[in-house]
Amino acid sequence: MLLTTYINLSYLIGAVAFVWGLRLLSSPDTARKGNIWAGIGMGIAIVATLAYPLSGAENNYAWIAGGLIVGGIIGWLAAKKIQMTAMPQMVSVFNGLGGACASVLALAELLKYYDGSMSLGVGQLGIVLFTLLIGAISFTGSMLAFAKLDGRIQDKHVILPKHSVINLFLLIGVLVLAIVLMIQGQAAGLVLAIVFLVLALIYGFSFVAPIGGADMPVVISLLNSFTGLSAAAAGLIYNNQIMLVGGILVGAAGTILTVLMCEAMNRSLLNVIVGGFGSAGGPAAADSGDQVAKVATVTDVSIQLFYANSVIFVPGYGLAVAQAQKVVKELDDLLEANGVDVKYAIHPVAGRMPGHMNVLLAEADVPYPKLLDLDDANAALKDTDTVVIVGANDVVNPAALDDPGSPIYGMPVLEVWNAKNIIVLKRSMNPGYAGIQNPLFFHEKNRMLFGDAKDSIQKLVQEVKNL
Repeated sequence: MLLTTYINLSYLIGAVAFVWGLRLLSSPDTARKGNIWAGIGMGIAIVATLAYPLSGAENNYAWIAGGLIVGGIIGWLAAKKIQMTAMPQMVSVFNGLGGACASVLALAELLKYYDGSMSLGVGQLGIVLFTLLIGAISFTGSMLAFAKLDGRIQDKHVILPKHSVINLFLLIGVLVLAIVLMIQGQAAGLVLAIVFLVLALIYGFSFVAPIGGADMPVVISLLNSFTGLSAAAAGLIYNNQIMLVGGILVGAAGTILTVLMCEAMNRSLLNVIVGGFGSAGGPAAADSGDQVAKVATVTDVSIQLFYANSVIFVPGYGLAVAQAQKVVKELDDLLEANGVDVKYAIHPVAGRMPGHMNVLLAEADVPYPKLLDLDDANAALKDTDTVVIVGANDVVNPAALDDPGSPIYGMPVLEVWNAKNIIVLKRSMNPGYAGIQNPLFFHEKNRMLFGDAKDSIQKLVQEVKNL
């Protein structure tokens, strides 16, 4: 009895550490401490759970220790090895593994249920099936998201005609099977439960398949909320308070972030769930025809930046690929030393995961107050002398506002064309992740500075130093 009291008290302390860590994560200045506090909370939860007595069963400490050691080593090595450019892929993998763990726990309970070694009420069975469903969707969906982000699979290879309709029927089929399993109970049999699991895995894959382009950060956030919900449901299965609390926190945070990002993208959450979200099935933007983009030189751009009153950098995925965030900060410091007001315009879905650009700029020690969200950035761009676009494409595409035939039509974008001058740093004229042409490249205010972003900015730094 006393041991159980201590364990529950430990769970409470762990939950408080989770909440406090989440609170600290809300600011870049305290995010590192937030991570530490959340880790402390998780450590307390693990130790307390290991101490929990199991009536009539072995604790299997050897297996648990082996899993902790192997998993810890793999996680540590992965975190040390993975570059910042691959952080979205890493998030997807970890997220998917969390969903897989919840599904395995639910499957273990179903195996015991169908072999008659345990009984479950209708409500309990419903929770187990919910855990199995959400965890499976999160697993296969996250694995496909990883493959897409890593360039292993292209959208055109996994999108089928009428994909949204297929997803809708898959979802209906899974839900109908769940109802049948709950009504028939043990009479339904393990085979039908396995069919339910397989359909859930297929739906997770199919649900993510048509999603691409600038919409990927939203689906990653949604899958993260699914993993949290599956963990919370697993906590209900095992009557484990800390698993329930942790799952609720992750699920709530992911859901809120998904809703906010959908609002910022002018998309509906229902469209995300059905699976028609961000599909590339619409017609492409109009061809550039005979338009010719104006090309700038490093010397021209450096002079323009040096003598500007205000400059706004617009980072995108190209910044991450080139690992150019630190040289951008160096250029920022040089310009500010000359009296130039420097800010950064952050689109909510720039990059490949929620907050991708914020993480990169924080790594380069860019002060958080210099980062402008979509609305503030668009207001500031009207009075900006020069905007420098570093590796961003779809999030600055004017077709989102004026071309109803574009797949990204209706998506709020950074209205960089309102600035007095535009400089686009890009390797080539190739389209962005959404695969559509960007009319901004041919805008009368725009000039292209071709080359690797990091190399180009390093040259700009040297030129500015010589002015």
